[in-house]
Amino acid sequence: MNAGKPEQLNTVPVEMANTTKQFLLLGRIGYFGLLLLIPSWFLWLAPPALGNPYLLTIMLWLPLWFPLAGIIKADPYTFAWANFIVMIYFIHSLTNLWLASGLYFWLSVLELLLSLAMFIGCTYYARFRGQELGLKIPRLKDDPRP
Repeated sequence: MNAGKPEQLNTVPVEMANTTKQFLLLGRIGYFGLLLLIPSWFLWLAPPALGNPYLLTIMLWLPLWFPLAGIIKADPYTFAWANFIVMIYFIHSLTNLWLASGLYFWLSVLELLLSLAMFIGCTYYARFRGQELGLKIPRLKDDPRP
């Protein structure tokens, strides 16, 4: 053994079930769909009549960049907290569906479908992959702190 060098552990990657792969794909389709839809919508397809379209694009696009690395790496933890971010787009689409017509309405329908796909995919991917890897949130009663 080399002094100062930690031993490499022989870890075997845990195989991902087909259901888990399907939810991973669904979450990624929703995520990357939103990542493409937001700038396309606000800069080219239907820029807002009031306000600065670049500012609105930045405000709605920036939160999507935070989970990018974890979504690419298929990190279950990232998929779990990305659900908080997707709620922005879910609420935005529902508000637009209530108020909009024409192209805005159909872009809102697309945003709703993509946000639902991302939410469902992220939720179940995080759950199933976490179970496969043996990850779990400790219960409050198991907390060693008094």
